[in-house]
Amino acid sequence: MKINQVKVYKVSLPFLMDISHALTKGASADNIIVEIITEGGKIKGYGEGTPRKYVTGESQDEAVENIDLLIRGNAFPWELKDVSDIWNFTDHLPDERRYNPAICALETALLDALGKEQHRNAIDFFPHDFLTTKIFYGVAFPLGGPQKLKERCLLFKKMKINKIKLKMAKDISTNQKALGIIYQVFGDDYDLKIDVNGVWDIDLALRHVPLLIKYRVKIVEQPMMPDDPTLAEFAEALKDSGIILMADESACSLGDVEKIIEEGYYNMINIRLSKMGGFRKSLKIIDYLRKEKLFFQIGCHLGESGILSAAGRILSLLCRDSLYYDGSYDHLLLKQNITQDNVSFGLQGEAGPLKGPGLGVTINEKSLNQLMVDPLQVIER
Repeated sequence: MKINQVKVYKVSLPFLMDISHALTKGASADNIIVEIITEGGKIKGYGEGTPRKYVTGESQDEAVENIDLLIRGNAFPWELKDVSDIWNFTDHLPDERRYNPAICALETALLDALGKEQHRNAIDFFPHDFLTTKIFYGVAFPLGGPQKLKERCLLFKKMKINKIKLKMAKDISTNQKALGIIYQVFGDDYDLKIDVNGVWDIDLALRHVPLLIKYRVKIVEQPMMPDDPTLAEFAEALKDSGIILMADESACSLGDVEKIIEEGYYNMINIRLSKMGGFRKSLKIIDYLRKEKLFFQIGCHLGESGILSAAGRILSLLCRDSLYYDGSYDHLLLKQNITQDNVSFGLQGEAGPLKGPGLGVTINEKSLNQLMVDPLQVIER
């Protein structure tokens, strides 16, 4: 298969509602889409990255520049015959977090194109040692007023989903009210994680400890910013509570994870395809975590289109030992999507394999062009 062109789109995906957390506010998600076109235009492969300044450090514009740099400065597989050609390319790319969304977009587009050319689903390109045919997603609640939170709680209770991730604010009274609403709606029947996005200082974190215990919080995700030395004190305060500390923004590469394990404060990692740099890097980190006996979850960035939802579904199904799954919010979150397929989960958060070659989704090219915010960039051989 000969690749003729690589097109890079900057897109803005509109939300059905305002989606906010402690580090960002907005009514849309600014992502990048890569389209790989083969000679003659018979096959088109699509990939996606979610550049976030507060996670991997680069803007949407910088991610587009990085894609151009990675293609022109490395052994890009213009002649794509086997999945090993993709791995040979990605294995030699920089291991720096600022390139990860670009790498993810390129890698998933290549896998999608190869799968379509070979009439195989991309899940076939990976080891099946931990494969499962069914997973159950949890749900995430962004920051918002009490009424909106209660409405969302009632919706997901009706869908029989009780695995919940609640975004935390900098204000303890706001957080206490939110935790109380979840308890009011779900009673004792919930499995609760909180996501702080690194905005607590040690004083605020320690003040939350009685609340975390009272409301039976199981996981605290990224309480402080990466490299905050006071994390050790907070970890000590939680030592006998049974609460697990999970790293997110602190863990974007294998080197980050090795450092986290050496320090010993976090005992769980949030794996997100765009944040980690695609399948190849994510699975290497997951294999390392398995050897080190550290928990992990397969997560997502809010605002992923059906492309990354489909890719995340594949990664999730490859990891039956993941402690939690987060993703596939498509029709529950996006006003307009890029895929024709609905990649959302069902009752109880249940989800299975997507049928079809490549990532298993069909692109709505009209929507892709409508959601594009700048002229696309075309890279030719």
